[in-house]
Amino acid sequence: MVTRTEWLDAGLELLADEGAPAVTIERLTGKLGVTKGSYYHHFKGAAGYRTALLEYFEAQFTTRLIDAVERQPDAEPAAKLQHLLRFVMSDPDSAGLEIAVRAWALQDPEVRAAQERVDRARTAYLKELCHGVKADLDPDRFAQLLYLILIGAEQVLPPIAKDDLRDIYALTLRLASID
Repeated sequence: MVTRTEWLDAGLELLADEGAPAVTIERLTGKLGVTKGSYYHHFKGAAGYRTALLEYFEAQFTTRLIDAVERQPDAEPAAKLQHLLRFVMSDPDSAGLEIAVRAWALQDPEVRAAQERVDRARTAYLKELCHGVKADLDPDRFAQLLYLILIGAEQVLPPIAKDDLRDIYALTLRLASID
Protein backbone atom coordinates (compact mmCIF):
# COMPACT_ATOMS: atom_id res chain seq x y z
CA MET A 1 0.00 0.00 0.00
CA VAL A 2 1.16 3.52 -0.81
CA THR A 3 1.82 5.69 2.21
CA ARG A 4 0.42 9.15 2.78
CA THR A 5 3.90 10.59 2.30
CA GLU A 6 4.28 8.82 -1.04
CA TRP A 7 0.97 10.35 -2.19
CA LEU A 8 2.17 13.78 -1.14
CA ASP A 9 5.62 13.37 -2.71
CA ALA A 10 3.95 12.30 -5.96
CA GLY A 11 1.70 15.36 -5.82
CA LEU A 12 4.60 17.74 -5.29
CA GLU A 13 6.48 16.10 -8.15
CA LEU A 14 3.51 16.48 -10.51
CA LEU A 15 3.00 20.03 -9.35
CA ALA A 16 6.65 20.94 -9.95
CA ASP A 17 6.84 19.22 -13.34
CA GLU A 18 3.46 20.08 -14.85
CA GLY A 19 1.64 22.56 -12.64
CA ALA A 20 -1.51 22.40 -10.53
CA PRO A 21 -3.86 21.10 -13.26
CA ALA A 22 -1.78 17.89 -13.41
CA VAL A 23 -2.42 17.06 -9.76
CA THR A 24 -5.50 14.88 -10.24
CA ILE A 25 -6.49 11.60 -8.69
CA GLU A 26 -6.15 9.93 -12.09
CA ARG A 27 -2.62 11.24 -12.61
CA LEU A 28 -1.63 10.37 -9.05
CA THR A 29 -2.99 6.82 -9.18
CA GLY A 30 -1.34 6.29 -12.57
CA LYS A 31 1.98 7.61 -11.30
CA LEU A 32 1.87 5.44 -8.19
CA GLY A 33 0.29 2.40 -9.84
CA VAL A 34 -2.52 2.06 -7.33
CA THR A 35 -6.31 2.34 -7.23
CA LYS A 36 -8.42 5.26 -6.07
CA GLY A 37 -9.30 3.33 -2.91
CA SER A 38 -5.79 3.89 -1.59
CA TYR A 39 -6.19 7.63 -2.19
CA TYR A 40 -9.48 7.76 -0.27
CA HIS A 41 -7.92 5.72 2.52
CA HIS A 42 -5.58 8.67 3.21
CA PHE A 43 -7.54 11.74 2.07
CA LYS A 44 -11.10 13.03 2.09
CA GLY A 45 -11.38 13.84 -1.59
CA ALA A 46 -9.59 16.44 -3.66
CA ALA A 47 -10.03 19.24 -1.11
CA GLY A 48 -8.56 17.10 1.67
CA TYR A 49 -5.64 16.14 -0.56
CA ARG A 50 -4.98 19.76 -1.54
CA THR A 51 -4.94 20.83 2.11
CA ALA A 52 -2.59 17.98 3.04
CA LEU A 53 -0.35 18.75 0.06
CA LEU A 54 -0.08 22.39 1.04
CA GLU A 55 0.70 21.52 4.67
CA TYR A 56 3.34 19.07 3.47
CA PHE A 57 4.84 21.71 1.16
CA GLU A 58 5.01 24.16 4.06
CA ALA A 59 6.69 21.63 6.34
CA GLN A 60 9.16 20.37 3.75
CA PHE A 61 10.15 23.67 2.21
CA THR A 62 9.88 26.14 5.08
CA THR A 63 10.24 24.77 8.57
CA ARG A 64 12.64 22.01 7.51
CA LEU A 65 15.32 24.51 6.49
CA ILE A 66 14.80 26.75 9.51
CA ASP A 67 14.90 23.73 11.83
CA ALA A 68 18.13 22.55 10.20
CA VAL A 69 19.78 25.93 10.79
CA GLU A 70 18.52 26.04 14.36
CA ARG A 71 20.20 22.73 15.21
CA GLN A 72 23.06 25.04 16.14
CA PRO A 73 21.10 27.50 18.29
CA ASP A 74 24.22 29.15 19.71
CA ALA A 75 25.71 30.02 16.32
CA GLU A 76 26.08 33.71 15.54
CA PRO A 77 23.28 35.17 13.38
CA ALA A 78 25.70 35.83 10.50
CA ALA A 79 26.78 32.17 10.55
CA LYS A 80 23.14 31.06 10.63
CA LEU A 81 22.38 33.33 7.69
CA GLN A 82 25.27 31.84 5.71
CA HIS A 83 24.13 28.34 6.66
CA LEU A 84 20.56 29.07 5.58
CA LEU A 85 21.68 30.43 2.23
CA ARG A 86 23.81 27.31 1.66
CA PHE A 87 20.77 25.14 2.39
CA VAL A 88 18.60 27.11 0.00
CA MET A 89 21.23 26.98 -2.72
CA SER A 90 21.81 23.25 -2.31
CA ASP A 91 18.16 22.29 -2.85
CA PRO A 92 18.18 21.33 -6.54
CA ASP A 93 14.49 20.59 -6.95
CA SER A 94 12.78 23.40 -5.10
CA ALA A 95 12.79 26.11 -7.79
CA GLY A 96 10.26 24.43 -10.09
CA LEU A 97 8.03 23.61 -7.17
CA GLU A 98 8.23 27.13 -5.78
CA ILE A 99 7.26 28.57 -9.17
CA ALA A 100 4.35 26.13 -9.51
CA VAL A 101 2.99 26.90 -6.04
CA ARG A 102 3.21 30.65 -6.66
CA ALA A 103 1.38 30.26 -9.98
CA TRP A 104 -1.28 28.11 -8.30
CA ALA A 105 -1.62 30.69 -5.52
CA LEU A 106 -2.78 33.24 -8.09
CA GLN A 107 -5.83 31.10 -8.81
CA ASP A 108 -6.71 29.40 -5.53
CA PRO A 109 -7.38 31.22 -2.22
CA GLU A 110 -6.32 28.24 -0.07
CA VAL A 111 -3.01 28.00 -1.92
CA ARG A 112 -2.56 31.76 -1.66
CA ALA A 113 -3.07 31.58 2.11
CA ALA A 114 -0.49 28.79 2.34
CA GLN A 115 1.99 30.75 0.22
CA GLU A 116 1.48 33.80 2.40
CA ARG A 117 2.19 31.71 5.53
CA VAL A 118 5.35 30.36 3.91
CA ASP A 119 6.53 33.82 2.89
CA ARG A 120 5.75 35.28 6.33
CA ALA A 121 7.61 32.47 8.12
CA ARG A 122 10.63 32.74 5.85
CA THR A 123 10.88 36.51 6.03
CA ALA A 124 10.29 36.54 9.79
CA TYR A 125 13.17 34.14 10.26
CA LEU A 126 15.39 36.16 7.92
CA LYS A 127 14.47 39.33 9.83
CA GLU A 128 15.36 37.63 13.11
CA LEU A 129 18.76 36.69 11.74
CA CYS A 130 19.35 40.11 10.19
CA HIS A 131 18.50 41.85 13.48
CA GLY A 132 21.33 39.89 15.08
CA VAL A 133 23.87 40.85 12.45
CA LYS A 134 26.03 43.85 13.21
CA ALA A 135 25.77 45.82 10.00
CA ASP A 136 24.90 49.38 9.13
CA LEU A 137 21.59 48.63 7.43
CA ASP A 138 17.89 48.28 8.08
CA PRO A 139 17.64 44.60 9.10
CA ASP A 140 14.02 44.23 8.02
CA ARG A 141 14.70 45.66 4.55
CA PHE A 142 17.85 43.58 4.21
CA ALA A 143 15.88 40.42 5.05
CA GLN A 144 13.32 41.35 2.42
CA LEU A 145 16.08 41.99 -0.11
CA LEU A 146 17.59 38.54 0.47
CA TYR A 147 14.19 36.92 0.04
CA LEU A 148 13.34 38.94 -3.05
CA ILE A 149 16.62 37.93 -4.67
CA LEU A 150 15.60 34.30 -4.33
CA ILE A 151 12.03 34.81 -5.53
CA GLY A 152 13.15 36.96 -8.44
CA ALA A 153 15.85 34.50 -9.45
CA GLU A 154 13.24 31.75 -9.60
CA GLN A 155 11.06 33.78 -11.96
CA VAL A 156 13.59 35.08 -14.47
CA LEU A 157 14.04 33.41 -17.85
CA PRO A 158 16.40 31.95 -18.73
CA PRO A 159 16.96 30.70 -15.18
CA ILE A 160 19.89 32.03 -13.21
CA ALA A 161 22.43 29.28 -12.62
CA LYS A 162 22.89 28.23 -8.98
CA ASP A 163 26.55 29.28 -9.07
CA ASP A 164 25.56 32.74 -10.32
CA LEU A 165 22.87 33.06 -7.65
CA ARG A 166 25.40 31.97 -5.03
CA ASP A 167 27.73 34.73 -6.29
CA ILE A 168 24.89 37.28 -6.12
CA TYR A 169 24.20 36.33 -2.50
CA ALA A 170 27.91 36.52 -1.67
CA LEU A 171 28.10 39.98 -3.24
CA THR A 172 25.00 41.11 -1.34
CA LEU A 173 26.47 39.91 1.97
CA ARG A 174 29.80 41.60 1.18
CA LEU A 175 28.04 44.87 0.37
CA ALA A 176 26.29 44.63 3.73
CA SER A 177 29.64 43.74 5.41
CA ILE A 178 28.29 40.40 6.63
CA ASP A 179 30.60 37.96 4.82
